[in-house]
Amino acid sequence: MKEPHVLESINFANSFVQHLFFFFLFLILTTADKILLNCGSSGASPFNGVNWVGDIGSSFLPPDYDKSSSTLLVSNTDTIAPKVPFSTARITHSPFTYSFPFSPGLIFIRIYFLSSLYSRMNPSKACFSVKAGNYTLVSNFNPSVSAQDLNLPYFTKDFLITVIQGNLNITITPSPLVSKAFAFVSGIEIFSVPRNIYFRDSNPVPFLGHQDSLFINDEYALEMLYRVSVGEGVTVENAFGTWLDDFKYISSLQYGSVLNINHRPIDLNYTTFTSKDYNYSAPSELYWTARTMGSNGDANMRYNLTWSFPVDSGFKYLVRLHFCEISMEVTLARQRVFKVYINNQTAEEQMDVVALAGAPFTPLYRDYVAMVPMESGRRRKDMWITLHPDLDAKPKYADAILNGIEIIKLSSNNNLSASFQLKKEERRKKLSGVVVVAGTLGAVLGLLIAIFILIRRARKCETTRVLPQVTVTSGHCHRFTLAEIGRATSNFSEALVIGEGGFGKVYKGIMHDGVTPVAIKRSNPKSRQGFKEFQNEINFFSFSHMNLVSLLGYCQEANELVLVYEYMAQGTLCDHLYKKQKQPLPWIQRLKICVGAARGLHYLHTGTRHPVIHRDIKSGNILLDQNLEAKIADFGLSKIVPSVYHTHVSTEVKGTFGYLDPEYYKRRKVSEKSDVYSFGVVLFEVLSGRAAVNAVAVEEESEKVGLAVWAMHCYQCGTIDQLVDPYLELEGKVKSECLMGFVDIGIQCLANRFAERPTVGEVLSNLEKILSLQVSLEEQEINTNQFIPDAETILQ
Repeated sequence: MKEPHVLESINFANSFVQHLFFFFLFLILTTADKILLNCGSSGASPFNGVNWVGDIGSSFLPPDYDKSSSTLLVSNTDTIAPKVPFSTARITHSPFTYSFPFSPGLIFIRIYFLSSLYSRMNPSKACFSVKAGNYTLVSNFNPSVSAQDLNLPYFTKDFLITVIQGNLNITITPSPLVSKAFAFVSGIEIFSVPRNIYFRDSNPVPFLGHQDSLFINDEYALEMLYRVSVGEGVTVENAFGTWLDDFKYISSLQYGSVLNINHRPIDLNYTTFTSKDYNYSAPSELYWTARTMGSNGDANMRYNLTWSFPVDSGFKYLVRLHFCEISMEVTLARQRVFKVYINNQTAEEQMDVVALAGAPFTPLYRDYVAMVPMESGRRRKDMWITLHPDLDAKPKYADAILNGIEIIKLSSNNNLSASFQLKKEERRKKLSGVVVVAGTLGAVLGLLIAIFILIRRARKCETTRVLPQVTVTSGHCHRFTLAEIGRATSNFSEALVIGEGGFGKVYKGIMHDGVTPVAIKRSNPKSRQGFKEFQNEINFFSFSHMNLVSLLGYCQEANELVLVYEYMAQGTLCDHLYKKQKQPLPWIQRLKICVGAARGLHYLHTGTRHPVIHRDIKSGNILLDQNLEAKIADFGLSKIVPSVYHTHVSTEVKGTFGYLDPEYYKRRKVSEKSDVYSFGVVLFEVLSGRAAVNAVAVEEESEKVGLAVWAMHCYQCGTIDQLVDPYLELEGKVKSECLMGFVDIGIQCLANRFAERPTVGEVLSNLEKILSLQVSLEEQEINTNQFIPDAETILQ
């Protein structure tokens, strides 16, 4: 045992080194104006080539910081969430403040949130505000609600604010309006940016619908909502991260034509329209891809090229549109002239990109401010951006072009304070109004009747909103009438419902011949999926393969969107594996189903003109017919790979939690190997008879939450037997050679990186060999005299 004075010396040395570390860190951060804070951790956390620093013991928290505001280690069962900063979080039931040294000027703040269970606290109680300096960034904010809106378990919120006094305080305060409210944050990223990227102190921005323009200056905090690259196939990144492609947001009857210049004839001509700090706004890759309306001028005059973006109502928005004429046919002024509308307000009467820029291949952007008014009962509204040819200018081509879109929310600090005061005043008025109303019951009754009438009218208006007409791009997809669909489903009888998904309910129907059963999927207007997914399913109508569910036709009348498929009598694979609605499947039948599903996926990846990425492979989308033949269904999220030269498609993350490829989540790049990862999860569902996400394990905060993580854990620990469905163990048919081969394939599919995973063709080949081996071994048991090659020979 060491002497007491030796221990004191060691403790002193450790303390000195720790303080010295944070002192030098303080100097570095002060000099570099860049901070990556891993909340709820201590020391440095290297990740993806950069170092994050923990807030425990740091100078960013005051010395007398309330210790009751605790740190929490999060069980990182959300495998798609990066380890840093989402493995830890700081939670609090009382206000606390981070203090960061920063030089005066414009800074970027990114706050990281992971919607998860924190010490089993009710996620609805996570309601708080975040204030940076004099700016309120979010108020009464609930991350779980945002996660549901985004369909993402983790996300960030990005802001630009001005530091005035050389020090930045970020205060996080649980809402006083919610009982037992708490706040949490996983990480904070801060760095300085050039002031002139969005602030134009001497150049006001046109304020659509108003005579006066608007100066964007230090009065405003800016929340960066959308950075979108128009067109597909090109990865666009800048200092703020990766830009999304526009496929999710385009709302036109037709999607126009994509311009993607891979072999760039000349360099872009940057002029005064662009800035030397343009990396913070738009890199050159953005301008080498665009969307036009197409070459058919007559057709172009009959539709608008339109995008829609959900935003909060009651705020002003800075809309920045990026243009660059990259078509070799359009090199002179007056060749392509078009109108630009934002929320039905005219932004450009005659947009001529070549005339404004001075030459083709010359980038430029145009800024506009649009107001999205508050409407009673509607927190969110769509912002519309629309292009249409202008024939009054007599252009050579009836067409339009756009390269990129940025949408930024403007929040005035004074306006926010006024809105909070207004809410308080409203609450006081309501309270006093109760006293008055107590003596005037008749007036209240009249008011209620008036409100009821208004609601009925509003609903009537909403239900009469006409959706765009679907475009049938290939073959003849039969169009059913709504009357035919009604007869087939007994007017959508609840007794005929056989399932429900993201698009809506699925009904079993009988067609007019009185014999043929069909599956009829009806859109739910309240669903996150809708017309885009409906159009996508019809786009893939021409697919024909024995392991793909066939689309028989569709119906679109008024607001009704209906898809009609061949009927799959045995339901979904998950029904047989763990929903216990069907008899458990024997091992050899499970292998046959895996082979059939792999064949369908192989056709999507290799059997069409362009590879198709399904993006939602799961046991719920693998259907079984009366003979238990597997067929892949649901192409609403599918994406086409533009050409063999593209290894991936950049897009917003879509799919089902538990099946999502972690590299897709991190990089927002999806490829055929993303489907392979999801199929690997399905393989372990088949082996284990359990769901991709274990709800019981979530409640118990067990390591068994994610099947992919649990399978990898069992594989590395040599405890594969723990993965096997107890029913299969009782059956006693799983041969050890087949089991190990099956597990090896599944583990290869779950590799973290695209390049380390097999192709679906390789997966199919190995599954077919395992099935052959299983059949041979079972036959050998029946006829022990029958010759059978050894397992190693068959699996070679």
